[in-house]
Amino acid sequence: MTESDGQLFDLGYQHYEGPREGRMRARKALFVNGVRTSLGLGRSTTAKLLPFAFFAAIMAPAILLALGASTIGDTLTPGAELPGHADYYQIVSLLILIFSAIIAPELLCSDRRNRVLSLYMVRPLTSTDYVAGRWVAFFAITILLVYAGQIVLLLGLALGADEPLTYLKDNWLDIPRFLAAGAIVALLTTTIPLAVAGFTSRRAIASVFVIGLFVVTISVANILVECKEHDVTIVNGQVVEERCEPLTGSAAKWLGLIDIGSAPIHLSDMIFDKEADEQLGIEVAKLNNVYPVLWYLLWILGPGLVLLARYRRMSP
Repeated sequence: MTESDGQLFDLGYQHYEGPREGRMRARKALFVNGVRTSLGLGRSTTAKLLPFAFFAAIMAPAILLALGASTIGDTLTPGAELPGHADYYQIVSLLILIFSAIIAPELLCSDRRNRVLSLYMVRPLTSTDYVAGRWVAFFAITILLVYAGQIVLLLGLALGADEPLTYLKDNWLDIPRFLAAGAIVALLTTTIPLAVAGFTSRRAIASVFVIGLFVVTISVANILVECKEHDVTIVNGQVVEERCEPLTGSAAKWLGLIDIGSAPIHLSDMIFDKEADEQLGIEVAKLNNVYPVLWYLLWILGPGLVLLARYRRMSP
């Protein structure tokens, strides 16, 4: 008989007695991962450059307007004004839409392509938690991007004034206005790209579809509200009245709503009590305010509920 060479080792295995964070910990981890994915953190240099390039492009108009307010504001002719908070979102809305269309699909398409959704569900997460976590993460990035430009613009306008404190006192209402309008812009540009991304595992397809959706709707809307006849009344060399008869007549004010990308801009104009300076906005402004608001809500709740239902069906 030979003796066994087996040995016993006390590895010190113990039961975990620390805090059990459960479902909320998983939600936080999903949110943090979504933020990092949106910014390209933990990925290649190229993945990092794209979000920050968009950030620089969206900040550029705010910086230029702020510099303009401090350098040429006093040289403007009477009655002329530099673009301000009410105009900023209209200036950068296209860049924000492109940013969302390109970056947002990465949060959903990669998980579906790599077939890791079932791994998320092994944790104490539901399909609703997953969708909400991805949505909130991208919304946080988008609204940060939207607000950053307005804050820079506010500082530039205030510092460019003769008395910054007096300027802030006289224009403090612009702050809650651009906060509300920015949230409206961020809600739309977060929800629609993510809703589209929920139906494909290819990020490029989702991005092209979203960009195409915005381009087609604005093109169709502008064609339908285009002026058939444009009458101008001039008195003493000055234009006192302009009349435009759209191709579609009285239906133009409804057809102008076709442009999805302009839906938050219409509401922003309402918040700032700003008159539209483009034909599309002028036509929509003829409607009662309740209709653009309802149309906007439709484009938020509709795709959002569709996305949620889509992932509930996919959950194991």
